[in-house]
Amino acid sequence: MALTLLSYLSGLGFVAPGLDPAALLGTALALHVCYAIVCRLFALNNGYPKNLWTLLGFIAGLWAVAVLILLPPRAASPPPPRALP
Repeated sequence: MALTLLSYLSGLGFVAPGLDPAALLGTALALHVCYAIVCRLFALNNGYPKNLWTLLGFIAGLWAVAVLILLPPRAASPPPPRALP
């Protein structure tokens, strides 16, 4: 049950449903690290909290990336005022 859930969270259940458990765990771990990095980059560029989305990308994998791609970019906050010399 847990391996099936992990295979579909990582996306491997769609492309390689017959992986043995050791290969599934190693590949899923590598993919989830990549998903976390992609989520962090998308969140940083679109104005979302990067640490939250990094964690969500590591946990939810492909599904977090898909949600983050579909979310509209947030309006950028104005830069802080500069001190005058």
